[in-house]
Amino acid sequence: MTLQQLHQVITIAESRSMNEASRKLFVSQPNLSAVVRELEEEAGITIFIRSNRGIVLTPEGEEFIGYAKQVVEQYHLLESRYISSASKKKFSVSMQHYTFAVKAFVEVVKAVGMEEYEFAVHETQTNQVIENVRNMKSELGILFLSKFNEAVLQKLFRENDVIFEELFTCDTYVYLWKGHPLAQRDVISMKELQEYPCLVFEQGKNNSFYFAEEMKSTYEYKKMIHADDRATMLNLMVGLNGYTLCSGIICEELNGNDYAAVPLAESEKMRIGYIRHKGIKVSPIGELYVDILKKSGKPL
Repeated sequence: MTLQQLHQVITIAESRSMNEASRKLFVSQPNLSAVVRELEEEAGITIFIRSNRGIVLTPEGEEFIGYAKQVVEQYHLLESRYISSASKKKFSVSMQHYTFAVKAFVEVVKAVGMEEYEFAVHETQTNQVIENVRNMKSELGILFLSKFNEAVLQKLFRENDVIFEELFTCDTYVYLWKGHPLAQRDVISMKELQEYPCLVFEQGKNNSFYFAEEMKSTYEYKKMIHADDRATMLNLMVGLNGYTLCSGIICEELNGNDYAAVPLAESEKMRIGYIRHKGIKVSPIGELYVDILKKSGKPL
């Protein structure tokens, strides 16, 4: 089993066609078929089956391809950091939709500069944050734990060889635009919010209450709107008097001063932190990012 063979079967799986994979890899179809047979014999499983729709992964094949991608991605990470001296060092972070985490990322880039580093930041779904750290696509992942989701997420962390490190604890706030009828209140209750749409980030196929980025995910909302990105969320706050439940950390430098965070009467504690791969020590630039998060990530 070689890296080249793993790369070839990954390409076949992504192409869903032996002909297409052969074209992409500049390898004859008989040679690719031989590679698949060798890997199947070595692993003792059937990776692909042929159907009228082309090449289809078996359940064992899907698992195999998942591990193969991790191996190939980790090799590329090692190669880029330690083998190819001409390439830049890399620093990547994945996160739930937190402006303060983006602000800290901006400060790291400014402090370190872009001459020696290639940076990447991924605002994405909760499960993808975990997957990106597991696969080492990102060194760190920013998310939160609560009494409701902690048992489930901690189990998921263990299964994916990642560790959660707490940054700070905060209460729950209602995040809305300053023109909202409730924006000037000292405290807002869930009952007062009933007539306004609650805005939540879409979690895709992993749309479980435990993966929600917002607190009170099991509450029976009268009105709810799902969105994919933070800019859309802010537009919905203004256009529909929508709101979301969050940490209360406002970053006016990036989002402007048109929004407010008001304490929620039925507040619950949020433990905001980062996850890292169990077997990897946090790099110096990662430590700098964590230090900035601890200093800048303070609730109201």
